[in-house]
Amino acid sequence: MNNIKSDEKLSVLNHSCAHLLAHAVKRLYPNAKFWVGPVIDEGFYYDMDLGDKKLSEDDLDQIAKEMKKIAKSDKRITRVELSKEEALEMFHDDPYKIDLIENMPDGEVISAYKQDDFIDLCRGPHVESTKKCKNFKLLKVSGAYYKGDSKNKMLQRVYGVCFETPEQLEEHLEFLEEAKKRDHKKIGKELGLFMFSEYGPGFPFWLPNGMTLRKTLEDFWYEEHKKEGYLFIKTPIMLNRDLWEISGHWANYQDNMYTSKIDEKEFAIKPMNCPGGLLVYKNGLHSYRDFPLRLGELGQVHRHEASGALNGLFRVRTFTQDDAHIFLTEDQLEDEIIRLIAFIDRIYRIFGLSYEIELSTRPEEKYIGSIEVWNKAEEALAKACEHAGKTCKVNPGDGAFYGPKLDFHVKDSLGRVWQCGTIQLDMNLPERFDITYVDKDGSKKRPIMLHRVIFGSIERFIGIITEHFAGHFPTWLAPVQVNIIPVNSEYHLEYAEKVKEALEQIGVRVEIDSRDEKLGYRMRESQLRKIPYNLVLGDQEKETETVNVRKFGQKEEQKIKLEAFIQNIKEEIDEKRR
Repeated sequence: MNNIKSDEKLSVLNHSCAHLLAHAVKRLYPNAKFWVGPVIDEGFYYDMDLGDKKLSEDDLDQIAKEMKKIAKSDKRITRVELSKEEALEMFHDDPYKIDLIENMPDGEVISAYKQDDFIDLCRGPHVESTKKCKNFKLLKVSGAYYKGDSKNKMLQRVYGVCFETPEQLEEHLEFLEEAKKRDHKKIGKELGLFMFSEYGPGFPFWLPNGMTLRKTLEDFWYEEHKKEGYLFIKTPIMLNRDLWEISGHWANYQDNMYTSKIDEKEFAIKPMNCPGGLLVYKNGLHSYRDFPLRLGELGQVHRHEASGALNGLFRVRTFTQDDAHIFLTEDQLEDEIIRLIAFIDRIYRIFGLSYEIELSTRPEEKYIGSIEVWNKAEEALAKACEHAGKTCKVNPGDGAFYGPKLDFHVKDSLGRVWQCGTIQLDMNLPERFDITYVDKDGSKKRPIMLHRVIFGSIERFIGIITEHFAGHFPTWLAPVQVNIIPVNSEYHLEYAEKVKEALEQIGVRVEIDSRDEKLGYRMRESQLRKIPYNLVLGDQEKETETVNVRKFGQKEEQKIKLEAFIQNIKEEIDEKRR
């Protein structure tokens, strides 16, 4: 997948194409007024006010034809520099541009870009000619509030994408089509995984199949963490304002927090698990002998996200972070990071997710702690990557104000990149909460604290792997692992129930489809449900104690002994094969 925004050449091309779009719209709708048309990861968009005109798909086709004409005319794109007064005069009839101009600092050079009879306010840069923008596609139109504020007017947002060659564009459109088929919202509905309700926007409801998938993932998380020596905690979902003032969330994150009053005191539903984890740490005395102390928590948090930002399981208002807080001494840091990288690597490999690591370092301004401590922390993270046999790309100045971090960017089967895992070194909360341990010499010292997630959140990770596997989950994860289809329930149901019982004894999730429907219909429906194994049972299977096996996505069937199938599927599930 191309990340348009991060590719300098494609970014310039797509921004130029956004101007091409505005040019065509202005020709077709002379009274059109424009807000902004930025480049985004997926291409570009332009927000526009067309009065009473509501754009349809047919209108997009007409706009695209006009864009093609302008591109073919090969008009030169030139930069024009303006004073504030000249800019205000030039765009006097467009209140959106006037707002942009009036909010520019005094003395700033204002630039606009001109192509034929169209000029638009813009910092640039742009390609040299409209012809360069000919390989584009308008993708969709949606509503967007002016300045993203629901109190303001609703504008129309037209999305598009542009490439240098028609082949690149075609390849990208094929990718978009495949991504559309894999949309986790669509698959989630088809497979009965989750739902949303107007009574709780951004708050997912887990359906029986989704709950099975989720619990399987959580059980896996606990099993793997036990192997790594983690202890598990659970902290309250709502805590007093005083705690959030100590942690700094009340001052810096209050707008994103849900609050309430209990006994005339203000409380907040937790947006993060860390303060609760620190209270658990402070509950007892700690010695250097306790370290590394690894506390894991599948903690549900709530954050108020803008309604326009909500997107299936990818952006919700409540989610469960697979958190861990690790307390350790400075000389344990490198070894613990190496161990963590190996742990994260093992987890991602099970799902077939490759990844890259990014080291975010000290911000230039607004950071706490001494530069010496930051340098040591960054060096420890970088060395740990090296000694773990991994390379890490440095992202200068992008660390949090309280410490550097390693981010794990996973790549799915379509090549899309998702930021999931994080190892964050924290120099802030141990100080704020005044946590200590007793060192070898009996003195009290401040421990180092690591925040760490692997999935990121259970909800988002399920969304990612749903699209990664296109809903065809590995057998160990699938909500229903085996579907038994008796050819004729009158003669074969008893044997089907015997097979079901044998599979359930080894923990396999199995169903029997004994409906009075044709065999072909039941087989097709099982394929649509993406159940890994279908067992068709007829006279021969009953007489020979065999099963006729068809794996999802395969046309050929295989007849094997029931005992052999039970052994095979048990090994597949135990080994978590893909």
